[in-house]
Amino acid sequence: QVQLVESGGGLVQPGGSLRLSCAASGFTFSRSPMSWYRQAPGKERELVASISATGATRNYAESVKGRFTISRDNANNMVHLHMNSLKPEDTALYYCNALVPYSINSYNDYWGQGTQVTVSS
Repeated sequence: QVQLVESGGGLVQPGGSLRLSCAASGFTFSRSPMSWYRQAPGKERELVASISATGATRNYAESVKGRFTISRDNANNMVHLHMNSLKPEDTALYYCNALVPYSINSYNDYWGQGTQVTVSS
């Protein structure tokens, strides 16, 4: 079955950096667009960054542009989120998301359990 396991979260001071990782299994990773979402307490889940199946196209939320970078390793079924210049408002539970195709232009949506990022001095 599809599994997405996030790691790399933690407590970091403002201005610091973290790298989140998501290990994927149970599907053809190289065919699936991948994304990172986050949800802060009392707020809705929001898209942070996405990357196409080949890695050629990347998109970012305005709030993280220039600070975060999404990347993928199709040989090892991994997707990463490199986060620099972290701010307290980046504090949230970060989720890995996979869009797994089952027919042309049709996808099933899968989520990991999340990894907590806390930015505080």
